[in-house]
Amino acid sequence: MNMSRREFARLLGMASAAGMALGRFADADAASAEAGLYDMPRFGQVSLLHMTDCHAQLLPIHFREPSVNLGIGNMAGQAPHLVGEHLLKAAGVRSGTALAHAYTALDFEKAARAYGKVGGFAHLATLVRQLKASRPGALLLDGGDTWQGSATALWSNGQDMVEACKLLGVDVMTGHWEFTLGQDRVKEIVEKDFKGRIDFLAQNIRTRDFEDPVFPSRTLREINGIKVAIIGQAFPYTPIANPRYLVADWTFGIQDESMQKQVDEARAEGAQLVVVLSHNGMDVDLKMASRVRGIDAILGGHTHDGVPMPIIVKNAGGQTLVTNAGSNGKFLGVLDLQVSGGKLTDWRYKLLPVFSNMLRPDPAMQALIDRIRAPHLARLEEKLALTEGLLYRRGNFNGSWDQLILDGMMAVQGAQIAFSPGFRWGTTLLPGQAISRELLMDQLATTYSYATLSDMSGETLKTVLEDVCDNLFNPDPYYQQGGDMVRVGGLTYACAPGEKMGNRIQDMRLNGVPIEAGKTYKVAGWAPVAEEARSAGNKMIWDVMETWLKSQGSVRPRSINQPRLIGVAGNAGLMP
Repeated sequence: MNMSRREFARLLGMASAAGMALGRFADADAASAEAGLYDMPRFGQVSLLHMTDCHAQLLPIHFREPSVNLGIGNMAGQAPHLVGEHLLKAAGVRSGTALAHAYTALDFEKAARAYGKVGGFAHLATLVRQLKASRPGALLLDGGDTWQGSATALWSNGQDMVEACKLLGVDVMTGHWEFTLGQDRVKEIVEKDFKGRIDFLAQNIRTRDFEDPVFPSRTLREINGIKVAIIGQAFPYTPIANPRYLVADWTFGIQDESMQKQVDEARAEGAQLVVVLSHNGMDVDLKMASRVRGIDAILGGHTHDGVPMPIIVKNAGGQTLVTNAGSNGKFLGVLDLQVSGGKLTDWRYKLLPVFSNMLRPDPAMQALIDRIRAPHLARLEEKLALTEGLLYRRGNFNGSWDQLILDGMMAVQGAQIAFSPGFRWGTTLLPGQAISRELLMDQLATTYSYATLSDMSGETLKTVLEDVCDNLFNPDPYYQQGGDMVRVGGLTYACAPGEKMGNRIQDMRLNGVPIEAGKTYKVAGWAPVAEEARSAGNKMIWDVMETWLKSQGSVRPRSINQPRLIGVAGNAGLMP
C-alpha cells in the first residue's frame, strides 16, 4: 500500500490543481463553471467513469462527510480512515475551497450554504455526457446501492432508478441493497430492463443448490483498440447484513480464489486491462488487491468513502489502484488509463464533486425525474416538522439524524433504550429546513423497516454491541461486514476500538446506573433481519416517526449520545 515519492508527488499535484480550479469557478454561473471546473483533458486510450452508492437520490441534496472514520491497527492514519484536515493534507487540497467542503465535514453548515447542494441525476447526466463526449468509448460503471434509499425507489420497487440509470447511460453494474428488493425482482430487472443495455456482473454470487453462477462474472469490452475486462464483485455479506430470506437461493462471499480465476481467464482472452467493479468496502478492496494478482484497478463502493486519490497496493503481480467514489450521487470518479506494450503504463484519476449549481440540469433526465415524482408529489412534500439543528447521519457512531430517530422511537414506544442500524445512507438537513415525508424516508426506506420493541437482558445488550463493534473494528478487513456502529439511545457506554472482541464495550449505563447482566430492559429498534419479523404485525418505522414528528412541530438540536472513546487520541480518523 506504499507509494513511491514520485507517485505521491504526482497525486499531490493533481489534487492541488483540482482545488485551484474549484476555487476559480466556485462563484461562476453554471455554464461558466461547467466549461471550466469540469473541463478535463483526455488522457490515455481508456476512460472509466465511476459512480457508486447513490442510494436512489435523484434530486440535488446536502450530504455531510464523516467527522469520525477510525482506522485501527495498520489501517490507522491511512486512507480511507482520514477525516477533516488529515484528509485535505494527504490529498493536497486547500482548506476553505469547494473541494475541501466536498471531501470533509469542516465548517459544513457555512460551506453548504455557500456552495449549495450536490448530486442530482439531471446534473450528473450533464457531467457524464460531457465526459463521454470528450472521451470516446468511455464506460460508466455503477458500483451498486442504486435502487434503494428513497421513497420513490421503495414505492416503485426500484423501477424509478432503473429508468434513470438507463437514461444516464450506465454500461456495467454490480449490487448490494438491490438484493433487498428480493432475488426474483432483481432477476426480472436484469433479464428484462437491462438486457442488451447494461451488464449486471457478480462473480461471487452462486446458487445454493448447484453453485451455478447467478449473474455473469465479467465482460470484455474493446475501447480504442484496447481489450478491457471488467469483473463484478457484489457485497459479500448480503445474507448477513440484510435478511437472508430475500436472497434465500443464493450464496455470496469474498471469493478470492474465484476472483483470481476470473482475472487469469480474462488475461488469457487477451485483456490488456483488468478492472474490478466492487462493492466490498474499501478496506476489503485493499486486502483483496494485495492477494489477487493481475488486477489493474478496483473501483470500489459500500463504505461511502470519498477518497480523492487512488491507493496503490503492491502485490505478487505488480500493483493495483484502489479507489472509492463516495455516495449519494455526490461524486463521479474519472479514471483515465494509458496502455503501451499490452499493459498499463500510466494513469490519471480525479474524484469530481457534482455541484448542482455548477452544472446545468440535463433536460431529458429532468423530465424523467419530474414524471417519476409527479404521482407522489403531494405525499413527498408534506411537511412533518421543522428542524432547528443540523441533521446528518454519516460517521462511525451516532449522528444527529440517528439521534432524532432514537429519541422518537423511545418516546412513541415507551422504551428505555433504542437501537438504530448503522446505515450510512441518508441526506443531510440544514437548520431551519422542513422535515418532509420525502426527507424522512431518505433515512428509513427499506423493504424490511419494521419497528420492534423487545425485552433484552444486560448481557444481551453487551453481546449485541460487541458483535457490531467487531464487524466495524476487527483488524482483519475480511471479518468486517460493513455498516457503522449501531446507533444507541438511552444507554451510554465507552468503546475501545483497539481492544479484542469482548473487551471493546465498557461502562454501560442507563441514567447513570450501571447495566446489570441479569436485568431485563425494554429496547426499541427497527429493520430486523430475522424472517419472523415480517409477519409479526409491527408498524413500519416511518409510521412511528411521523407520529412523533407531527406531535413535535419543531425539533430542537439533538444532544448526540456518542460513546466515550478509549485509546484513539490523535487518530487521523477523528476530527477534534
